[in-house]
Amino acid sequence: MTGGISQITVKIRLTVALIGAVTAIPASAGDMLVIAHRGASGERPEHTLAAYERAIDQGADYIEPDLVATKDNVLVARHENELSDTTDVGAREEFADRRRSKTIDGKLVSGWFAEDFTIAELRTLRAKERLPTLRTANARFDGLYPVPTFEEILTLVRAKEAETGRRIGIYPELKHPNFLLQEAGIDTVDLLVTALRKADLDDADDPVFIQCFEVGTLRRLNKMVDVPLILLVKGEGGPADEPALYYLDMLTPTGLKDVAAYADGVGADMRLLFGPEGIPSGLVDDVHAAGLKLHAWTLRKENAFLPPVLKRGTDENGTGDVLGMVTLLKVQGVDGVFTDDPGLVVTALGK
Repeated sequence: MTGGISQITVKIRLTVALIGAVTAIPASAGDMLVIAHRGASGERPEHTLAAYERAIDQGADYIEPDLVATKDNVLVARHENELSDTTDVGAREEFADRRRSKTIDGKLVSGWFAEDFTIAELRTLRAKERLPTLRTANARFDGLYPVPTFEEILTLVRAKEAETGRRIGIYPELKHPNFLLQEAGIDTVDLLVTALRKADLDDADDPVFIQCFEVGTLRRLNKMVDVPLILLVKGEGGPADEPALYYLDMLTPTGLKDVAAYADGVGADMRLLFGPEGIPSGLVDDVHAAGLKLHAWTLRKENAFLPPVLKRGTDENGTGDVLGMVTLLKVQGVDGVFTDDPGLVVTALGK
């Protein structure tokens, strides 16, 4: 094979790395935070109270709601402000005339948008599985759950804390805050800060992280709350509100020093943690050297989302080697992992 490394070579190298990781994994393995990515979204439709409660019952340290807002300034949990992938809005005749096309962070998006609905209207919609061909079992829950508000999520957390006797963290992500402010006049930064203050969850020792892909948003939050802030990064592009910046440049030692001026950690795509041969890229060490935490996203159980050496069987929908992936992350010293399958990761960590 020319022009690249063969899949066989990659598999061998990653196998060697995995074997070494198993022997090197520290005794403090259970210290890695388990962050339920949109709830237990490998088992229930994402961003529903059912998914969040399932994750809490499975022992997740934090639950992660992505937050957008309605036209009457209510924070709600959705993967994106566009609603057709995760709700039945496309089948609702009464909202057919709400379909729009908008340019969001440089991309043309067509559909129905949360900021064009009041909370009363949005509450008539029902959630559905976003990946029905991959997670066919989740589709049986379609139509059962409404879109939850952030206030309802906080109420659920308080109730589960009373039930379990343990602290349960909340890890909100603000989705497209600059777009919503500039195009719809909705300040989700202010809405989130107000909600956290009302719930007495804005202090440094509260179990809260706030995350965002945008630099300006984090800089604003850094002046408004004391909870730790996380800059989300990926392997391409850069912050929508800072077109001159690129994430890969921000992940150099010099770039990370700048990030540390307004954030407390980095939420990185897991693929950035490994080179093409499956060997650690050194990013975790660089992030820690800058005094920052590293939370990796997103660990999913399905073979479709795992590297070749961790796949089990030939079915892309089948469950792969989650323990192996957890081990590879932990041996690098990753501080937390976002996962669609918190129960499996909690078990893998021996929590």
